[in-house]
Amino acid sequence: MARNPTRSRLALGLGSILVIPLVAALQSCSKNESPAAAAAPAASSAAAAVIEGTPLIVTSADGVHIEYQVYGHGDPAVVLIHGWSCDANYWRSQLDALKAKYTTVTVNLAGHGASAKNRTDWSMANYGEDVAAVVRALKQPAVVLVGHSMGAPVALEAARRIGDRVIGIVAVDSLKSLGQPPISAAEIEMRLKPFRADFIGRTREFVSSSFFTPDADPLFVRKVAEDMSLAPPEVAIASMESLLKMDLAPVVADLHVPVVAINSDATPTDEARIRKSLPAFRAVVMENTGHFLMMEKPQQFNPILLREIAAMRSTRE
Repeated sequence: MARNPTRSRLALGLGSILVIPLVAALQSCSKNESPAAAAAPAASSAAAAVIEGTPLIVTSADGVHIEYQVYGHGDPAVVLIHGWSCDANYWRSQLDALKAKYTTVTVNLAGHGASAKNRTDWSMANYGEDVAAVVRALKQPAVVLVGHSMGAPVALEAARRIGDRVIGIVAVDSLKSLGQPPISAAEIEMRLKPFRADFIGRTREFVSSSFFTPDADPLFVRKVAEDMSLAPPEVAIASMESLLKMDLAPVVADLHVPVVAINSDATPTDEARIRKSLPAFRAVVMENTGHFLMMEKPQQFNPILLREIAAMRSTRE
């Protein structure tokens, strides 16, 4: 699959922040398929126990209901935040590895998955409030936020709101544009125009042509592109616009926790430039991977993620 230079520039500009941005998780990603839910919790003499994976609901700051699920036990709690036009199912290949060691939480941001979409401001700050609302419902004293693509800026915003409970942030193929000049309003509108005209067609074309290696499984590529194209356009386009307008500088200035990126090598990670804004930033680059590296190569990705979480935990202790 040849890369078109124009598409690549759009992918680097939009995707490097998102970065918009299965084979085992292919069947789990459809917008028409909800995460596997366990049977209703069994009642005990004291209180009903919540069965692992049962959908739970919290209310975000603006009154939107946010769905999340909890797996496993242990400290810290690891909160998994999906990317643009995705949902919690995109983390299916990480659940078994994580829940064996930690309390693992998947979140459907407002307008995604089974969460409500009665919102008009689709800013990263409001998405950060979604995550913060979930964390406030957890009992674990320490939290690691893991954000893929758009989920990484959301994690940064959430950390500002959660405070000292956050002991680290893991960005997954994201934050690559940190420290770059802002995008002009005209450039943003030029990028959004094709999505406004034909959201489904443009999303399928953009995702399939921009975020995978040439040798990626065609079934995997098609599945992800089709799934993301089924997102509500009013949510997706407004979220993309908010993301492209986002100024990360004041956000990272408020951070005082380790930030590590696990990035694909499909687009470069300029660590020297990023460290000018975020001095403690560090990147681990996985070779020959696309934007959805946690789905493409979970057997390589999961040990890296576990290692970075363990390091954050040990530093805090």
